[in-house]
Amino acid sequence: MHAFDILGDPRRRRILELLADGEQSSGAITDVIRAEFAISQPAVSQHLRVLRDSGFASVRADGARRLYSVEPAALSEIDAWLDRFRRFWDQRLDALETELARGRRASLTTPADKANPLAKGP
Repeated sequence: MHAFDILGDPRRRRILELLADGEQSSGAITDVIRAEFAISQPAVSQHLRVLRDSGFASVRADGARRLYSVEPAALSEIDAWLDRFRRFWDQRLDALETELARGRRASLTTPADKANPLAKGP
């Protein structure tokens, strides 16, 4: 299955968002997903299985609990695809950074400096 097919489902994206905050038990994930999407526990388990089988998540046993975590390597296909488009927002982010720096510099000048910019020494 293609990475975008996996992440095309909002429930699976939400599960990955939960896992991005750290390892989570299947019970904790199920509680959140059931509450937010009104689906059954078996349906949540199926989404966890898809994420695990596709390499987006891994699971480990901790006694009777199953702990899930994100597998960052699986996100590399998404990252590679997005890399073609980064230049579009990188330019805008650079421009935003410049404007923010200008605003910080402007807020650091005193009212006297603003009234008479030549009064400031070398």
